[in-house]
Order: sequence, then C-alpha cells, then structure tokens
Amino acid sequence: MSTSILTPSRRTFLAASLAGAAAAGLSGTGPSLAASGRTTDTLRLTWGYFGLSYLAKEHGALEKQLADQGIKVEWVGPFPNHAPTMQAVTGGTADYAFGGSTTPALAAILAGSPLVFTQFFIYEPRTTAIIAKKSSGISKVEDLIGKSVAVNRSGLGEFLVVAALEKHNIDRSKVNFVYLNPPDAAPALAAGKVDAWSMWSPGVDIARVEYDAQDVFLEERDLPFQIDFNTYLTRRKFAQENPDLVRAFNAAIVAEAEWANANNVEAETIAFKGLKYPEAVRDHFISLNRKYTPYSVTDEGFLAKFQNAADWLSARKVLPEQVKVTDYVAVV
Repeated sequence: MSTSILTPSRRTFLAASLAGAAAAGLSGTGPSLAASGRTTDTLRLTWGYFGLSYLAKEHGALEKQLADQGIKVEWVGPFPNHAPTMQAVTGGTADYAFGGSTTPALAAILAGSPLVFTQFFIYEPRTTAIIAKKSSGISKVEDLIGKSVAVNRSGLGEFLVVAALEKHNIDRSKVNFVYLNPPDAAPALAAGKVDAWSMWSPGVDIARVEYDAQDVFLEERDLPFQIDFNTYLTRRKFAQENPDLVRAFNAAIVAEAEWANANNVEAETIAFKGLKYPEAVRDHFISLNRKYTPYSVTDEGFLAKFQNAADWLSARKVLPEQVKVTDYVAVV
C-alpha cells in the first residue's frame, strides 16, 4: 500500500468535510468521531453482480466522490456472495466486504475473523424467499417435510428456512438442509438435486422465471420481523488506522443509495445490463421500487434491533454462540 502525507490544509479540509458528511448523511448518535488519519490512498472494494456495490461500480459516482478526496478505488471481484468477500478482507487482498448479509458476517466474526461493521442498510421490500418448482408438488411450508432445501450456511437462506419451520411448528430435523453457495444451488434446483431453494434477489427472481418456480415462503409477506440486514465490513486494524477512509466510504455509499432510491428505473437498468436476466425480472424489480435505508454504526436504535436479531439466531443455533454486536462496530 502507498502512504499519503497530507498537507495541514488538506488534512484539515478532509477531516472537516468527512465529519460534516457523516453528520448529514448518517443516522443516530453515539461515541464521538475517531481521530482523523489514513495510511493509504487506495480503497480495495469487493463486488458481485448484484446489490449496491455493483450499482456503485457501474454508476461511477462513488469513485468520483472518493477521487475528489484523493482516494483511489480498486474493484476486487466479482464474488458470488458475501462469505468469500469477507475471506478476501480477512486475508488482506481487499479492504471492504460488500453490503451483504449480517448473519454470515456474525458467523465469520465468531469464527475469529478480525472484522468490524462500518455501515448498515435495510433493503425493502424484503424479497428473500423459499421457492420450489411448480412441478415438485411443494406449495406450502408443510410440503417441505422430508424434502431437501438448498441454503447458504449461517446466512439469510438458512435463517429464513428456520423461521418458516418455526412459524409452522415443524421440527428442523424433518427437513434436509443442503449447504450450497448460490452458483451451485441454482443448477441443483434446476436438475432436481434439491427440492427447494432459500434465496435472495435477484437469484430467487431469476429462478422463478427460468425454472418455473413458485414461492413457498416469502420474507416480506410471511415473516413479520427482520433478522438479517445489509452491511459493510472491514478489518478492525484497517478501521483504526484509516478512520478518514472509513468515513469517506460511508458517505459515498450512502450517497449511492440515495441516488438509487431517487432513480429506480436507471438503477434497475444498470443491474439488468450487468446480470442479463430476463426482461420480466427487470420489470418486476422496477415495479417494486426498491429502497435502501442507511443506518450508521452509532445508531443505538438500529443496534438494539441488530442485537435482538443476533440473539434470535444464536438461540436457534443458526449462529453457534451469542455475540454482543456493539463489540464489533468501528469507531467512526
């Protein structure tokens, strides 16, 4: 990594502008900002063909906003899902895990990964679903008894199945959980190697069209609470040594979310061009008018909700043990 030596005037301006951006663009209250400083002028950001990070990569505004502050962006990827992005960050080949699920993030932290949360989002409507081919005869949760369901381990897919079974008073042992990452789960469903699949957008939406699948359990419709959130993470040491970069990235990714919220059709068109999914899926997403709501790591109300989610997951053994989430947030 290169080291940047800032002139006093530039450092003063940068610290002031970032603090102002954080105050204006992030919700909540909490501890005061960390001391300013950075040890590099480069941010290595992971990406995949979906979500806010992909929009940021293709839209270009995030890179420009950071470049105006002397920060160069390097995109590392693509990655199929959140878990390998956290492995890249832990291993030092990237600086940020993209805005994936909090559940595998907590699982990685409990396994010893030196990660901290730097920014949260709630993405609505919640479109994660358990789906099955119409020809399978599976149309309701009770039909999953004795069947196999593909899920990502300690992730949103697994927790949704756990929640669905609990809501319908079905013991978890009566369903066969098959742990597969999304690139492997989709062809497994198509080939009939698994009976159902628990998945988030856009994979679940593509599968409905391409495999003639239907919803067995839909998060927004069938689950009255939220246990999983979108998040960005970095190494604890990186956050401690580069608070200016953390604040700059937070402000830039929140600005990207605000742009996507205000420009739904353009944002969905960007995603469509990259993923090349059926036009019917694109039109479905446009009709949903999907929104991102940001929450800072100092938002006490959000952190209480997140703690409740972590407690729910650990009580049901989706997470192996209890975790105090405030021990794993960056001081920004």
